[in-house]
Amino acid sequence: MKEAGTLREGLARRLGTGDAVVVGLSAMIGAGVFAAFAPAAAVAGPWLLVSLALAAVVAYCNATSSARLAALYPESGGTYVYGRRRLGPLWGYLAGWGFTVGKTASCAAMALTFGAYALPGLERPLAVLAVAALTVLNLFGVQRSAGVARVLVAFVLAVLVAVIAAGLFGDDVVTFGWFANMPAPTIDVWGVSQGAGLLFFAFAGYARIATLGEEVRDPARTIPRAVGIALGITLAVYTLVAVAALRTLKPELLAASQAPLADLVREAGFGWLAPVVGVGAAVAALGALLALLLGVSRTVLAMARERDLPGALAAVDPVRQAPRRAELAVGAAVIVLLLVADLRGAIGFSSFGVLVYYAIANASALTLGRDEGAPPRAVPVVGLVLCLVLAATLPLVSVLAGLAVFAAGLVIYLARRSVR
Repeated sequence: MKEAGTLREGLARRLGTGDAVVVGLSAMIGAGVFAAFAPAAAVAGPWLLVSLALAAVVAYCNATSSARLAALYPESGGTYVYGRRRLGPLWGYLAGWGFTVGKTASCAAMALTFGAYALPGLERPLAVLAVAALTVLNLFGVQRSAGVARVLVAFVLAVLVAVIAAGLFGDDVVTFGWFANMPAPTIDVWGVSQGAGLLFFAFAGYARIATLGEEVRDPARTIPRAVGIALGITLAVYTLVAVAALRTLKPELLAASQAPLADLVREAGFGWLAPVVGVGAAVAALGALLALLLGVSRTVLAMARERDLPGALAAVDPVRQAPRRAELAVGAAVIVLLLVADLRGAIGFSSFGVLVYYAIANASALTLGRDEGAPPRAVPVVGLVLCLVLAATLPLVSVLAGLAVFAAGLVIYLARRSVR
């Protein structure tokens, strides 16, 4: 393995459009779809579909800005790279810091979710094994990881199709009278905004495509296309799941459910599907974990290249052309978190961090000129404003935790600069 002295050695470009779409789908159609609608319904109530539409608008703006920037800067690191190039080192660092810390905790949460569904009572040991196994898989190169993700995504989509069919066609009658006769309560703008913030987190996986920009073939063409396809498929699936859940459970039962999609199939008269939904949730968590580990390790690689993290993590394996040290470091950090922390209620700042990350992406896109492939100006403006609004309207504990994480990152940044 080459040492960190060659900080700019590139990764192998092995991913085509299909592979990039699969990586994005495995992150977006992850475990969140099996649980995200319940907390969103609790705050948005009958306006859940409005929250979903708002989250989709934010996701579209962020995806468009990110895709244009990724095509211009086809390097590992995503918004960390764009922020540095367009806004300055501090803004890039804050984006990378928020993404790395927040998503490392998200990796641990996804691993615990997999363990809880696959082997209740032994979720922590199984979570550790899952992280170790997927880290080893990633060491063999991104193309092999994308192949595994393809199988996981196909299975999860099949399960979701069954759930949607049960919800829409249950009880042997296709009726949508509830929607037609739904009362028209005064819209709760704050609740809709909170619901959109919670649902946006489930859309945020398209960042994985951008963070893998250095491993995509023909990035100027492939990245925008892959982001658009992955986002479109995800929005279609989420909309159908939301409609099916509202039709079958109504907002009140949906908000109170601990396992909304399992409750949906039971209520629709397809109780035999509930165990299949549980398996689907476990597989989805595994797919999300795989995509998260890939994305975080590439951001670590980019930050190490700029010495915002230890330079040794920038080494690229000369045979596999994969950032093995960064991958091992991320895997080890996630395992340590799993061993010493209870993360189920401690990662609220992750949504906050993701929204700040994309706010910086949109601000970076605002600096693009027409000759650099700038999107229509309204796109990054709307994306920037809505990211900040949704971040500010998240539950107070999430906002405070997020601010504390970014404050800690700023202190570390200033301390490192003072000794350089």
